[in-house]
Amino acid sequence: MDAGNNLIFRYDDTEHHQDLNLPTFPHHKHEGSEDNIISSNTPTLAEVLQEIEEMFE
Repeated sequence: MDAGNNLIFRYDDTEHHQDLNLPTFPHHKHEGSEDNIISSNTPTLAEVLQEIEEMFE
């Protein structure tokens, strides 16, 4: 989340989006908002840190 409490991204593995038929279900990513849900595998900590670093380049 940013300083204004807005979601930047969040990885999730809760089974609450079964209706989306994501190929990586239950793993998914919320990107930019809770409503923007994309398919995603479980990232490593290094991958998450790299993603954050790339946002500031």
